[in-house]
Amino acid sequence: MIRRLRQAYRRLRLGTRLALALGVLSLVVFAVVGTALTTYMRDYLSQQLNEQLRIAQVAQSKSIATYGTLEGKKYYGWYYAVYDVSDGTPVLRAPEDAADVPGDVEDFTAVARARAAGGSEVLRTELLDGEGLYRLRACEVEPGVILVSGAPMDDIEDTVQHLITIQVVTFALALLTLVVVGRALLRRGLKPLSDMAHTAHGIASHDLTETAARLPLRADRAGGGPEVEELRTAFNTMLEHIDDSLAVRARAEQRLRRFVADASHELRTPLMSVRGYADLFQYAAANAPEERDRHLARLRAEAARMGVLLDDLLMLARLDAAEVDTPLRREDTDLVELVEQAADAFRASHPNHPLTVAPGPSAVRLCLDPQRVRQILDNLLTNAAVHTPAGTPVSVTVSATRDAARVGVSDKGPGIPAGDRERVFDRFYRVDKARSRDRGGSGLGLAVARALVEAHGGTLDLDDAPGRTVFALTLPLRPTGDG
Repeated sequence: MIRRLRQAYRRLRLGTRLALALGVLSLVVFAVVGTALTTYMRDYLSQQLNEQLRIAQVAQSKSIATYGTLEGKKYYGWYYAVYDVSDGTPVLRAPEDAADVPGDVEDFTAVARARAAGGSEVLRTELLDGEGLYRLRACEVEPGVILVSGAPMDDIEDTVQHLITIQVVTFALALLTLVVVGRALLRRGLKPLSDMAHTAHGIASHDLTETAARLPLRADRAGGGPEVEELRTAFNTMLEHIDDSLAVRARAEQRLRRFVADASHELRTPLMSVRGYADLFQYAAANAPEERDRHLARLRAEAARMGVLLDDLLMLARLDAAEVDTPLRREDTDLVELVEQAADAFRASHPNHPLTVAPGPSAVRLCLDPQRVRQILDNLLTNAAVHTPAGTPVSVTVSATRDAARVGVSDKGPGIPAGDRERVFDRFYRVDKARSRDRGGSGLGLAVARALVEAHGGTLDLDDAPGRTVFALTLPLRPTGDG
């Protein structure tokens, strides 16, 4: 039974449970207050009755001492018994009226005996057979004579019972009102929490597997006090973070699909070329030495191109995965020397693009991976040569501040269209879609360069203006990436 009640209580709504808890607490408070009030009233009325007995016995004692009788100084419903205790044993005198003493006077005699033995006032509450509850008081009228008076306590009990009845009815109505009104107020106060619960249910039913999934719900209902406002703000902030995470996930999925599609397309081209030349060898080219050598050279070129593409893809994958075995192998290196080496290699491989290295610091020592930084510089310089007409000047600048070193690679070519500037670092993206792969590359050069720069803790930015394109490479003097 208790287990069922607990289960039923747990199924109640929070407002109802709080109202019931408040009702139970109020019931305890009412019980304590009612008990204290009833006890005080009973004690007060008993003291009043004791005082009334004392005052009445003073007048009755004088009458007995003077006239030997009570002389009519009686109260309705009271009992009076006079005892002679000259020898220590109480002896009841004959009453003036038979109704002055109860049918059983044993309790009166016991009180008189106690008064005679103790010599002080005696007060007792006794239940007289067939009469009810009485308050008995014994006092000495004169030496050897004791008066015992008994006052009924029915009025006190009736008053206390009426008081208890009034308290029970009043407290019950107050408790009922408190629970009903309190439940309504609590439900109203908890309404914002209910709204947030409904919002959470709506979010739970929302399909978060959609590519462009976004949570359309927010807890916008005001009210509830500062604590609820803080909870609402935190709840909505959490939803904003979830939205941002969903948007990032959607963009990542789109990039992944585009990456897979582009990678498949880029790899399919050299594979088709390899297959085509293999077929030529099988059917026709094997008997012509000159043509066979030419086909072999093309096979080697396609295989080399596919190897470069796979190396770039592997590099990007390792950088994206943030593997413990990072592809960077840092060592203390002179950045200026790396720039000069890259410039010499560029002049040898692209003699139709004049290259100048602007005067700068004689040496800039950094902790970096020299091979990867050289790869970055080669990519930037090659990009300048590939995407500009022959004869376009290319320049390189090196500078250093207290916190970072900067390398700028610029050319005076036609520039990059405004619509393509934000995507030049995307993987497999080409500004000129019609450019042949033999000249334009796979579209991974700048993506690999930026990934390597970020692995070093630096940045790679594009500063493009009409008649001038500058790629700015910034590396921190103190390494912040993995190493």
